[in-house]
Amino acid sequence: MNITTDQTIIDAVILEAPDPTTAAAFYDAAFGLGDKVRVRAAEAPTTGFRGFILSLVVSQPSTVDSLVGTALDAGATTLKPATKSFWGYGGVVQAPDGAIWKIATSSKKDTGPATREIDDFVVLLGVDNVKATKQFYIDRGLVVAKSFGGKYVEFATSSVKLALYGRRAAAKDAGVPQEGTGSHRLVIGSALGPFADPDGFTWEAAAA
Repeated sequence: MNITTDQTIIDAVILEAPDPTTAAAFYDAAFGLGDKVRVRAAEAPTTGFRGFILSLVVSQPSTVDSLVGTALDAGATTLKPATKSFWGYGGVVQAPDGAIWKIATSSKKDTGPATREIDDFVVLLGVDNVKATKQFYIDRGLVVAKSFGGKYVEFATSSVKLALYGRRAAAKDAGVPQEGTGSHRLVIGSALGPFADPDGFTWEAAAA
């Protein structure tokens, strides 16, 4: 399969939850991502870390604070309070349905008026073998945009970005233990689907 970068589009992140109506209301109130995040009913058993982080990359700390604030107001819990670090500023929250969200910026200071604009929406998969999973996705036509050995890979997708991280590193980044069993409760909607990757993350054909 040979797919150009412009065609490699993740249309939506589909989260599975026992109460999809409540979960969808949370996402509308917290982040306002529209149809990039969809929720559907599922009762598949899951415990602990589900192996992924949904990351919102923004331009400045005030935007981080705004998005974290509305998420907490809507019912999220704090995993890592928003704080400054050597790489920038960010925090991690867990949605009521269990999905983990990281909101971050590489900037340590505000450079303009406060906004809620999201620059990038990234699906970060915590995988057992970054190099093997990287090759799996290359074989399906994805183009690598960034790669740091066996530690981190980002693909040149549009709309919603895809990245790979080691599972242990992803859990550490999220502020949770790496152990987890059962369903990921995550499906990626794209023209590339349907298939499941080596870590059991499921892709399906995007809805018309």
